[in-house]
Formats: sequence, structure tokens, C-alpha cells
Amino acid sequence: MPAVLTDGDRGFLARPRLGFLTVAPAKPSGWPATRPVWFEHTDEGTVQLFSGADSPKVRRIQETPRASLLVANEVGEPENWIVFAGSAEIKPDGADELAGRLARRYWDLAEPEKAAALEGMLSGELVRIVIEPEKVTRYGG
Repeated sequence: MPAVLTDGDRGFLARPRLGFLTVAPAKPSGWPATRPVWFEHTDEGTVQLFSGADSPKVRRIQETPRASLLVANEVGEPENWIVFAGSAEIKPDGADELAGRLARRYWDLAEPEKAAALEGMLSGELVRIVIEPEKVTRYGG
């Protein structure tokens, strides 16, 4: 059963914000890896993002299918954050569409360098990372 968001959570997530994805270490003696990412929260209650199919985060999720995504306030805003933690799955479908949708959300694609950067992303093999939150932790809002 997906974790339920409050109206305050939805308002917080309504504007573009960076998420910080954390995945398990590549080996038991390693460190968890955290990376800034674009993301979207879906109507189904999942959180999804895209990545290159051969990226280290994808390999780590395939080995240990769990992840967390921290979404935090911007500097100058009142303290607020949400963490989604749960099982993660790599999906080969829909990544290009997601990348295009998120690029439009985070960038002004009328800028030629941004449009070119998106085309560069789409020229590689992309996958979706879908997190099914088992726990949502929040502060503020």
C-alpha cells in the first residue's frame, strides 16, 4: 500500500525541487551513494526518476532493490523536507518520456543549450527508477 501524502506534502512537491537519491553500497564494506536527481511523484504514489541504463546507481539498485529520495526546501524557505524510502525497481519502459517531461519541468527548453542537453540524454539508453515508498518521513510544511 503506497504511503499517503498530506496536502502540505503535495504543495511542497508541486514546484520543481531536486531530490537526493541514496542507494545501497556496491559492496558490504562500501558507502551508500547519494546523487541529486530530477524526479516526479506519481498519482499511484510512487516516485520515479530516470538514469542511464549502465549507471552505477542502476547497478546498485539491481543488486539491492531499495532506495530513498530526500526532497528538501530551497535556501531561504522555511525548513521543510520529505523522505521517501522503499523498494526500488528498474523499468526499461517510459524513460524517454519521463526525461522529456522532467526536462520541461526543470529547464526552459527554449534555451538551445538546454534543448541540446536533453537531446544528448535521449541519445543514450535510459531506464526509469521507480521507488514504491514503504515509509514517508517529513519535517516542516
